[in-house]
Amino acid sequence: MVAHTVVDDTDALITAVGPESGSGSGRITLTNLTKRYGSKPRDPLAVDSVTLDIKPGEFITLLGPSGCGKTSTLRMIAGFEEPTSGSLELDGTDMIQVLPNQRPMSMVFQSYALFPHLSVRENVAYGLKLKRTPAKRLNEEVDTVLTIMNLMNYADRAPHQLSGGQQQRVALARALVMRPKVLLFDEPLSNLDAKLRVLMRNEIRRLQRRLGITSIFVTHDQDEAMTLSDRIVVMNRGRIEQVGLPEEVYRRPATVFVADFIGRATFLDATVLAEPSGGRARVLVLGEEFDTACRESVGIDTEVLLMIRPESVRLSGPVVAEEVNGNIGRVLTTIFHGESVEYEIETDSGTVVASVFDPAVEEILHPMDFVRVSIAQDRGWLLPKADRHV
Repeated sequence: MVAHTVVDDTDALITAVGPESGSGSGRITLTNLTKRYGSKPRDPLAVDSVTLDIKPGEFITLLGPSGCGKTSTLRMIAGFEEPTSGSLELDGTDMIQVLPNQRPMSMVFQSYALFPHLSVRENVAYGLKLKRTPAKRLNEEVDTVLTIMNLMNYADRAPHQLSGGQQQRVALARALVMRPKVLLFDEPLSNLDAKLRVLMRNEIRRLQRRLGITSIFVTHDQDEAMTLSDRIVVMNRGRIEQVGLPEEVYRRPATVFVADFIGRATFLDATVLAEPSGGRARVLVLGEEFDTACRESVGIDTEVLLMIRPESVRLSGPVVAEEVNGNIGRVLTTIFHGESVEYEIETDSGTVVASVFDPAVEEILHPMDFVRVSIAQDRGWLLPKADRHV
């Protein structure tokens, strides 16, 4: 497979597909946005009072499991679904009553949504034709976008003659040529193979940064969210669980749900030994006392869980032992990933997942080995156990 990347011509790109002069900033404001499918009050809410301010030029990812409300939220922003209640504004203008084709937004769909009977050029030009763009300007803008997206050589081909990555590039070119204030992405990479997904998400992020177009990306893939986003909006059961920078939602999740959904995590029962102070608490876990960062809602009488990421677990051994006790654990599984080895360790506080990067072959542990388990300094995160039900 030959990898194609976009042409590095920032000035031409901004001139060709950047928001038109005087078109505004692209700030999206959602206030108590709600969607109920069905007319009865008992019908479940797909989106439950979502409030969110998206800054001009920001790349926001709506992340969550199937049925969490992320796609319904995106479709309301696009105008494909009418909110049950709440408000939606673009640069201070109410969008609720504005038809989808009149909103200064473009969407890239999961299925690409290309017209099979039109060529690549005709697909990219379709929206401009609907706007009655003069022929000379239309051809110039389409040619520029096709060149930038490395599609000029495929301009006369039909969609079925293209690879999945090329079709996705056509869909993106068609969206960009409309010079939208806002770009909407509905799981656009889910039909691509793993390697091509990485290439395409890097291209999308590179283009978005150059253009400065406000972008909203829907996915259930955590890697996509972490690598693409300025901020991540984690959703569950129609509500927002947390909004934050990628490093915030990974290192300092607001709830057990967020911690469990973003990346991998181990949750150990812990005991708070003293009233927390300055965002830190002294806890007893794995038979040892140590200080760790904690949520502001944690108190001395709070039932808590200590969250540990696999890369933050330290193993030493094997050691001579006869049983699991305190910080001595037993290896249950060893999984070799090439660049790292992942272990499941049985401890008397629970099963711990540990990841060791680039270990020497002779240092790889085996099932039934006993090891000493510790947590890297300042890498734990204490959460109220009550969050577990979320």
